[in-house]
Amino acid sequence: MRIAIDARKLRDFGIGTYVRNLLRHLGRLDATTEYVVLCHEADRDDVSACGANFRPFIDSSPGYSLREQVTVPLDLRRARVDLFHAPHYVLPPLISCRSVVTIHDCIHLRFPQYLPSRIGYAYARGSLWVATHRSSRVLTVSEASKRDILAYFRVPDTKIDVIPNAIDERFWETPDPDQVVQVRERYQLNDRFVLYVGNIKPHKNVERLIVAFHRLRGHGFDDLKLLVIGDQVSRYATLRRAIHRYQLHKHVRFLGFVPDRTLAVLYRLAAVFVFPSLYEGFGLPPLEAMASGTPVITSNVSSLPEVVGDAAVLIDPYDPDAIAGAIRRVLEDEDLRRDLRRRGLERARHFSWDRSIARVRRIYDEVLAG
Repeated sequence: MRIAIDARKLRDFGIGTYVRNLLRHLGRLDATTEYVVLCHEADRDDVSACGANFRPFIDSSPGYSLREQVTVPLDLRRARVDLFHAPHYVLPPLISCRSVVTIHDCIHLRFPQYLPSRIGYAYARGSLWVATHRSSRVLTVSEASKRDILAYFRVPDTKIDVIPNAIDERFWETPDPDQVVQVRERYQLNDRFVLYVGNIKPHKNVERLIVAFHRLRGHGFDDLKLLVIGDQVSRYATLRRAIHRYQLHKHVRFLGFVPDRTLAVLYRLAAVFVFPSLYEGFGLPPLEAMASGTPVITSNVSSLPEVVGDAAVLIDPYDPDAIAGAIRRVLEDEDLRRDLRRRGLERARHFSWDRSIARVRRIYDEVLAG
C-alpha cells in the first residue's frame, strides 16, 4: 500500500503545524506503509527523518497555483500511489486515485473581503467545491468548521469527520530557568505584558486588541505592555496607523517570528494571553497558552468556545471595551487567574496528536477498503 501526502507547506504556520505533526506521528505508529511525501527540496531531510518508509518526492510548484493543478496529479501517477491526502483544501481535479482532504476552515468564503480579488474568491470557492465533492472523505478540525462546510456545500454529513488539532510536545515541557532569564533579558521584559500569538491578518482582529490595550492603559495600567508574536507590523498599514494614533510606539512590540523554544518561554512569562480572532477553524494558540499555565481570554465566536471549553474568559471580539474589561478583570483577580490556570491545563490535556493522527490513519484504511 502506498499513500501520498502533500507536505509542501511543511514550514508554514497553521497548516504547517498540522503537516509536521501528521508526518511525525504517522512515523511513530506506522512503520510498514510506504508514504510518498510531496515536498520542496529543502525539506527532503526532514521527511526522510520520519522513518525508512517515508520517501521524499520533490515538487516545487507554488501553493494555490495553476502549475500544481498539473504537477501534483503527475507526481501521484508516477509514484503509483493508492491514496492521496491533501492537508489543505486544494485537490487538483485531474487526480484519479482515492483521496482524503483536510479543510481547516471556510474563511475565504466567510470573509471574501480579505481576499486580494474576485479571482481569488472564485479560486477558493472552486477549490473547496472540488475538495468536498471529489474526495473520498473530508477531514476537518472542529464542529464549527464542519457546520460551515455543510452550509456552503451539499455533501453528506457522514462524509465529514471532525478530528481536532492538538498541542506540540514542546509546550508541555518546563523551560530551563537559564533560558527563561535569557529570553527576559534579550527582549527586555521587565514589565507585565499581554501576549498575542499568530499572524495579524485582518480577521485576527489585532487592531481592536490595540484599541482595547490603549483604553486599558488609560485606566491605571501604565506599566502594561503588549507583545505580538508571529508577524511584522510593516505589512499592515492599518495597524501602523493605530499605533501612531494612540502613541503606543513604546508600549506595543511586534516581535515577528520567534523560535519554538523562545515562544514556549514567552507564553509562561505573559500575565495574560489574548486571542480576539473573528474566525478560526480551530485556534491552536489559546491551547498552547493553556498548556503553558497562562490565563486565556478569547472570542466567543466560531470554533473558539468549542476549543477552550470553560477554561477561558470569552469576549465579544467586536467590542474593544469588552476586551479591555476582560484583561482588567484577569489582571486584578488572583483567584480568577489561579482558576483559569487550573482549568486551562485540564482542558489542554483533552487534545492529543497521538489520538488524532491514529484516527486519520484509520480513515486511510477505510477509504482504501472502499
